[in-house]
Amino acid sequence: MARLRVRLVVTADDFGYCPRRDEGIVEAFLAGAVTSVSLLVNGSAAESAAELARRHQIPTGLHANLSEGRPVGPARHGASSLIGSEGFFLGKMGFRRAVAAGEVILPQVREELEAQLSRFRELLGRDPTHVDGHQHVHVLPGVCRVFAEALQACGVRFTRLPLERGVDGCAWLEAPARAFAGAVEQDARAAIGPFVHHGLR
Repeated sequence: MARLRVRLVVTADDFGYCPRRDEGIVEAFLAGAVTSVSLLVNGSAAESAAELARRHQIPTGLHANLSEGRPVGPARHGASSLIGSEGFFLGKMGFRRAVAAGEVILPQVREELEAQLSRFRELLGRDPTHVDGHQHVHVLPGVCRVFAEALQACGVRFTRLPLERGVDGCAWLEAPARAFAGAVEQDARAAIGPFVHHGLR
């Protein structure tokens, strides 16, 4: 009987956030502790991070960002449900509140995701190995469907499903962090259907 093979993938998020973080991530990759990275294409060090990924042949995916910094798509030029009055994304909890209140226009999410995929291709000269969401925005209700449709359309087959059983019950986590972990896990479970329907693994 053939033995089942399991492959452990350890992905370092926020590649491109800042040079010091990127140096640590590359060091971890070269030491074998990390097997892939997820690039923030709107990060302050995205270009140098992309160069590091090419130089060290690091498997690289897109860390789709709808919550921190500035957009790279059409939203950066004017009014958008994705940004506040200063032109920045709404923040981790602000974006979640806006989604829950029905204030986020989902076609604008699609535009921004497609713009980030395009920027990824500009930086690395290829498609991402996977796409996941900064601060787990990709599993939010409604957003997960847009995310799955866009990834299917561009041929990306892999994402992350943030199911971290038991984290919401960890006594060492402060109450807001436990509540956030529980909400993310609930959203991730609900996102399984749209992800599977659109061929994401």
